[in-house]
Amino acid sequence: MTDDLPAAERGKRAAAARALEFVEDGMKLGLGTGSTARWFVDLLAERIKAEGLRITGVPTSGRTRAQAAALGIPLATLDAAGWLDLTIDGADEFDADLNLVKGGGGALLQEKIVATACDRMVVIADPSKQVATLGAFPLPVELVRFGASATMRLIAALLEHHDVAGRDVTLRRGGGGPYISDEGNYIVDLGLGRIGDPARLNTDLNAIPGVVETGLFTGIASAVVVGNPDGTARVIEREL
Repeated sequence: MTDDLPAAERGKRAAAARALEFVEDGMKLGLGTGSTARWFVDLLAERIKAEGLRITGVPTSGRTRAQAAALGIPLATLDAAGWLDLTIDGADEFDADLNLVKGGGGALLQEKIVATACDRMVVIADPSKQVATLGAFPLPVELVRFGASATMRLIAALLEHHDVAGRDVTLRRGGGGPYISDEGNYIVDLGLGRIGDPARLNTDLNAIPGVVETGLFTGIASAVVVGNPDGTARVIEREL
């Protein structure tokens, strides 16, 4: 029963259930990573079984692939699927312009590749993820391992020229050492507090040798579905 869930989980489930209404028979879907995306994958599997819905899913991480495969969702790689109709994914933060911070779960690179290889990206979130200005959640940045300390110094120097409230650059840890992404890279988390110009910061960070990708998704999401603990949800469309 959903009433037995914590309030935040009820909101996540409500967002996932509403986003499922965007899915049509025959679609090729990008399947996101994270706690809210897990709800979507669960509910998608239920709908496939109940309706005989024909879809092909492209997971954005090994965790999502394992979950979807265990539930019997047909899967393909992005190379095999080609262009996707829709991607449903969560976010760590989103603002009024539907700029996002993603990558708290470490899958930002595959998530961004999938999100930009589809006709539409829809974000699912609970109300706590909506912010006036991005930056309270640490910004993940994926780095190649070679020369990582030098890359981190370049990132720190770059931040001196950006409208941010903090400039902490921290190598993410996990499993007794540096966290390793699905693509074999390091991730650093930037404690910025506030990001005044997300698009410019994304561009400038990506210009640093050694940076693979950032968790800033600007101009990518077309809509956000916000789920509430009472089971209701609202859709925020990006103004074009």
